[in-house]
Amino acid sequence: MSVTIGAPLTATATRVMLLGSGELGKEVAIELQRLGVEVVAVDRYAGAPAHQVAHRAHVIDMLDGSALRALIASERPDVVVPEIEAISTPTLQELEAEGGLRVVPTALAARLTMDREGIRRLAAEELGLPTSPYRFEDTFAGFSRAVRAIGLPCVVKPVMSSSGKGQSVVRSADDVAPAWEHAQTGGRGSGRAARAETRPGAGGDAGAGGDAGAGGDAPGERVIVEGFVDFDYEITMLTVRHVGGVTICEPVGHVQVDGDYRESWQPQPMAPAALARARAMAADITAALGGWGIFGVELFVKGEEVIFSEVSPRPHDTGLVTLASQDLSEFALHARALLGLPVPEILQLGPSASCAVVASGQGVPVFEDVDRALAEPTVQLRLFGKPEVLGHRRVAVAAARAETIAAARARARRAAEALTVRLV
Repeated sequence: MSVTIGAPLTATATRVMLLGSGELGKEVAIELQRLGVEVVAVDRYAGAPAHQVAHRAHVIDMLDGSALRALIASERPDVVVPEIEAISTPTLQELEAEGGLRVVPTALAARLTMDREGIRRLAAEELGLPTSPYRFEDTFAGFSRAVRAIGLPCVVKPVMSSSGKGQSVVRSADDVAPAWEHAQTGGRGSGRAARAETRPGAGGDAGAGGDAGAGGDAPGERVIVEGFVDFDYEITMLTVRHVGGVTICEPVGHVQVDGDYRESWQPQPMAPAALARARAMAADITAALGGWGIFGVELFVKGEEVIFSEVSPRPHDTGLVTLASQDLSEFALHARALLGLPVPEILQLGPSASCAVVASGQGVPVFEDVDRALAEPTVQLRLFGKPEVLGHRRVAVAAARAETIAAARARARRAAEALTVRLV
């Protein structure tokens, strides 16, 4: 197979549209630009990070199927790359079926992973992968019953959210109502009807006894209630499906706070049996989703036991460590795979780590002491260029290599802490 790439902004251009233009999309856009691809970046707000490096930028509500269809018809991209969950995936499926539009990895994969219900049912009920016990509910009464059935402690998440939004741990009966309210305000979906389209067998919850709406309880945003997993550590298996087969990167260990990534490192030391299980599970779930591109498969590890958590069909935030750890970052791998280019053996550059920089408050971020943050060898910084902070927002990341994982984590953390973020 021969791959041809035309010059940007000409009649022969190879055009890629990013749906979602955050910090991960920005790195993908840069890698595509390096390969001479014309990049169109789309997001729900102006000035998003990938907007700043794309050939053209658009602002639309990507959950609006009509608006999304019109934009794709106007731009006529060769490839559409979903970079976030909150997209009208039924529209992508329709366009894929109607005119051969290529969606990365596929429109079906984007639909199934758009919410936690689609991917959990695929992993547990179709593929038989080990997961924590779970139930899905969309009423408070049903949610309360699910918490009692799963037992305490348990984890509650909106079925459609990212970066820990709306997630909480229920440890006592006093936490039940606040967890429900928190999940109701933390989702990223377009409401119950849109999610129903993404649920295999929508119309009833096989795990909840079918009486979620009893007692006149009004339906709300759908949530997953998960049994609490007692794990030693959690990992991301960055798995690349490409023209030449499947390549799985070394495991990425990470720390999350309230469900949001804070630190990651590579490689995570693992027992051989656990590593073999993790690789097999990553291969199985990505094969079921299909298509080309990188997937972030999140797993819990307890001894030699491996438990499936989630999968994203796109670069993963914990994979920011690959900016320092590999000769081809996860973003370069994604760009190659989606263009049908070969992915050679990945060269590991040494123990590496990343540390996120989170700003809190309201205003436009201004970065000070950048020189101090870059003072140590091997340190890299990515200042995302987000135009505004409202609440808590990840605005930068530091990555570094060292002789050991512990030393790399300490170096990345020092660089992140040296950076001062002022909101104006």
